[in-house]
Amino acid sequence: MRRSELVFIPTPGVGHLVSIIEFAKTLLDRDDRLSITVLVIKPPFAHNLDSLFQSIAASHTRIKCIHLPQVDPPPEELLLGSVEKLVTDIIDSHKAHVKEAILSSVVSNSIPLAGLVVDMFCTGMIDVAHELGVPSYVFFTCNAAFLGFMLYLPTRHDQLGVEFTESDPESVVPSYVNPVPSSVLPGFAFHKEGGYISMVNHGRKCKEAKGIIVNTFPELESHAFSSFLDDGIPPVYAAGPLINLKGQTNSEANQAEHDKIRKWLDVQPPSSVVFLCFGSMGSFGALQLKETALALERSGHRFLWSVRLASPLGANEIATPSDSQNLEEVLPTGFLERTREIGMICGWAPQVEVLAHKAIGGFVSHCGWNSIVESLWHGVPIAVWPMYAEQQINAFQMVRDLGLAVELKLDYRRGGELVVAEDIEKAVKCLIDGESEVRKKVKEMSGKSRNAVVNGGSSYASLGQLIEIMLGNNVVPTEL
Repeated sequence: MRRSELVFIPTPGVGHLVSIIEFAKTLLDRDDRLSITVLVIKPPFAHNLDSLFQSIAASHTRIKCIHLPQVDPPPEELLLGSVEKLVTDIIDSHKAHVKEAILSSVVSNSIPLAGLVVDMFCTGMIDVAHELGVPSYVFFTCNAAFLGFMLYLPTRHDQLGVEFTESDPESVVPSYVNPVPSSVLPGFAFHKEGGYISMVNHGRKCKEAKGIIVNTFPELESHAFSSFLDDGIPPVYAAGPLINLKGQTNSEANQAEHDKIRKWLDVQPPSSVVFLCFGSMGSFGALQLKETALALERSGHRFLWSVRLASPLGANEIATPSDSQNLEEVLPTGFLERTREIGMICGWAPQVEVLAHKAIGGFVSHCGWNSIVESLWHGVPIAVWPMYAEQQINAFQMVRDLGLAVELKLDYRRGGELVVAEDIEKAVKCLIDGESEVRKKVKEMSGKSRNAVVNGGSSYASLGQLIEIMLGNNVVPTEL
């Protein structure tokens, strides 16, 4: 049996790692001729990802992790600038280490190298693949429509040469059904200090890859996939939904919280609970928390609410939120006592497991793409409350293009204007309405998502095509 090795280079952030590692496991489960080496870049931020990588190494014998040497941390002032530029610069500074690790620890094992699989923020590593004479594939953590936006950016930039402005007219982006208003464009689109041009360059580099892999399925984003038939765009492979149905490995403290949440959900009626959770980086200040609490109490619906407090560095998108230890200090007086029969508040929440529970009837979400595919898989309708990155344009697509979500707020940005209790209450009530059109469409898409990944499904077939192409790329790097 002829074996092949793939080298994965992920962005060191939880939202990026979860889906790319699920992709790696899916590849290995599909074909035992493959093995994978993950090159680990240590993040300069507060995130500790050691336990995640330990669980990865333990989960599959054909996944090996190599921790790259740490480079000098970026100047402190860059932490308050463009997150996209900062992450790109950090990753690009590891190029020499990546090349050395591949030459010394991967190809020396005498198993042919099938190529590099690089995260969407790691497209600079395509240069390393060129130097080694091996193919490269981009793993695009977001959805197909946003991939289309990234591929659109270089064309627009070549024509106009400037960033977007908030007063720009709506943009006709081929991968979106409707013209896209500037109010839902990601923050980097307006960034004059490097964020915008960094993403333009990523869009350009994607076109140098042999293929682009997306965590989605064609039945969900048929319009976006049809837009990729233009010349100059590499083949786009649907690989999703990629979901770790077992959930993340928990610490003892998290496991205790998990058990508490599960026991509470077990005694709630089916489809009666609205789940509010805003991702690993999602948080609000005290005023917004009070407004949300007021909305939940007024709605009268059951709720499970993951409460995270904004960091003092609220303007910095990579500042880590914290769980509140003194909820009485940040929530309305008497709220916890008045709602104790219908509500539960937690800090960390096991999102996949919660969405899978029969008691959950709706999800108020920040619209990170992983959260969207998890909710669709489990047939749980979303009320959109985006916060940063590409979440606003995700919310726009889900509500306006696809009709698969309830509009709470499309253009909210972290630290922005207060979202009032009346709007939150209205969205919560829409979510729990058992007869809503959105709920029916989400249930239908849930079935399609599950069919996509089984034998005979669209993503299953797409992944099979990709594997055969990868296995045909058994090459020895040119520098050996």
